[in-house]
Amino acid sequence: MPEDSETDVDPNVGRIDASGTRFDRRSTDRTLPRWVIPAVTIFWTGFLLTFVARHVFNRLADLLILLLVSLFVALAIEPGVNKLAARGWRRWRATVAILLSVLLAFLVFLVAIGTLVGGQIADLLSESNVYIVDTVTFLNDTFGTQIDAQTVIDEVNNPDGRVQQFIQSQGDEAVRLSLTALGVIFQGLSALLFTYYLVADGPRLRRVICARLTPARQVRVLDAWELAINKTGGYLYSRALLALLSAFFHWVVFQSIGTQAPIALALWVGLVSQFLPVVGTYLAGILPVLVTFLDSPLKAAIVIGAIIIYQQVENYFFAPRITARTMELHPAVAFGAALGGAALLGAVGAILALPAAAMAQALASEWGKRYDVVDNHLTLIQQPRSAAASEKHPSSQDDSPRIP
Repeated sequence: MPEDSETDVDPNVGRIDASGTRFDRRSTDRTLPRWVIPAVTIFWTGFLLTFVARHVFNRLADLLILLLVSLFVALAIEPGVNKLAARGWRRWRATVAILLSVLLAFLVFLVAIGTLVGGQIADLLSESNVYIVDTVTFLNDTFGTQIDAQTVIDEVNNPDGRVQQFIQSQGDEAVRLSLTALGVIFQGLSALLFTYYLVADGPRLRRVICARLTPARQVRVLDAWELAINKTGGYLYSRALLALLSAFFHWVVFQSIGTQAPIALALWVGLVSQFLPVVGTYLAGILPVLVTFLDSPLKAAIVIGAIIIYQQVENYFFAPRITARTMELHPAVAFGAALGGAALLGAVGAILALPAAAMAQALASEWGKRYDVVDNHLTLIQQPRSAAASEKHPSSQDDSPRIP
C-alpha cells in the first residue's frame, strides 16, 4: 500500500513549491509569541505603579518623617510612662506630663542659645572696631604680621565693600529663616501629637496588632516591642545623663574663666557632644571657643584644653559605666549610622540614626545561638584598671546581668 506523502511532511518544517524549492513556514510566520503581550502588560503596569508610588512617597515624605520621629520619641518616653502608670497615674496624664517636661526643657535650651548668639552678634556689630583692633594686634604679635588695623576697619565700614554688602544681603535670608522656624515649630507640635497617641493608647494599639497574629507570634512581637522600648529609652536616657555630666563640667570651666552665658554654653556642649557621634564634641566646642576668643585668646585656649581633657575622662570613666546597663554603640557603627541617616533624612536622620542603630543592635543580639569566644590575642580586649581590679575581687562585682 503506498505511503501517504501528505503525512510525511511536517507543515511547520517545510514544503516544496512549484519550482522545487523547499521553504520553512516558521521563517515567514509573523505571529507574535504568546508571552510578548503579558510581558509588555506586566512591564507597563510595574512602571505605572512605581511612578505612582514615587509620587505618593514624595508627597507624604514629611508625614513619614514625622511618624518616624514620633515613633522614636514614643519608644524613648514609654519606660517613664509605664513607671508612672504603675504608680497609679493615668496613661494620658503621665504622657502629657513627660511630653510637657521635654518640651519645656527644649524651649529653655533654645531660648538660652538664641539669646547668647543674638547677644554676641549685637555686641560684635556694636563693638566691631574694638574687636578688629584686638584681633589684628594678636595676629601681629603672635605671627609677626604687619596688618594695619585702620585699613581693616575702613574696609569693614565701607558701604560699597564686600562686608557691608554681605550684611545687607542677609535681610531676605532672615525672613526665610523665620518662615522655616515657624514650619519646624508646627512639625514639632504635630510630632508631639502623634507621640501622645502612640504612647497614651499604646496598649490598645498593641492589642489591635496582636489580634491579627497567632499566640506564638504575639509573644515574639511583644518581646521584640518591649526590647525596643527598653533599649531605645535606655540609650537615650544614658545619653541624657552623659550630657548632664558634660554640661556640669563645662559650666564649671566657663564660670571659672568668666565666659558670657556659661549655662547656655555648657548645655550646648553637653547636648551636641552626646547626640552627634564622634565629631559632636568638636563641633560643640566651636561656639564656646569663638565666644571666648572674642574676649581673650587665652580663654579660648583654656576652653579647648578643657574640652579635650573631658572627652578623654568621659571615654575611659563615665561612658563605660553609664552605658553598661543600657546599650553601648561602637564609635564606627555610630558614625556610619549617622552618615547614613543624614544621607536619607538630613539632620533628622542623623539624630534618629543613633537610637535606631541601638535598637537594631539590641534586636540582633537576641537572635541566634551564641558561643564562648576562644582565647586569642586578636580577641583580647584591654580593660580599664577598675574593671581589672574587680575581676581580682569577684565579691565586689555587680551580679546584675550585662548587655553584651
